[in-house]
Amino acid sequence: MAELCQISLISYMNVTLMDYFPILELPEEVQALVVERVAGNSFTDVYGLRASCKTMKALAERSRVNHFYDVLSIPRRLNMPPELFKTCYAERNPSTLYMKGVQFFFTFNLQEEGLDFMKLAADEGYERAVYTYAMTRKIFLGDEEYFARFTRESVVRIRKLV
Repeated sequence: MAELCQISLISYMNVTLMDYFPILELPEEVQALVVERVAGNSFTDVYGLRASCKTMKALAERSRVNHFYDVLSIPRRLNMPPELFKTCYAERNPSTLYMKGVQFFFTFNLQEEGLDFMKLAADEGYERAVYTYAMTRKIFLGDEEYFARFTRESVVRIRKLV
């Protein structure tokens, strides 16, 4: 009886997303967009997608996908490889630009460079960067330029992030 349960569990586990949603039937450009959006939502899901089939692995390994990662959402237990961080930074990934900006501004006291990096990330729409950039400019420079970008919904989301 235990063998039957084990077999059915294994066959159940082998049912993948591909069985329910035939993503491979979509045009390659659309598949790439799906992978990019998955990368923007969850680093872990991208690795699950990579493991699902060779086509998804190839799409997930395209360089443009690294632009969409939120490196701050990568679980700490995974210990992000330095090469991935460098690749994301080279692709102007907003979360890595934000991290550089905060590091330059607050750690190295390179305020102009730090603000420039934070502004690049904020201009890409990275919410943490918009908030940090606006608050940093307000506190250190007395400038309220970026406060107009805050919507009621973004304030609620930012409150959960910070």
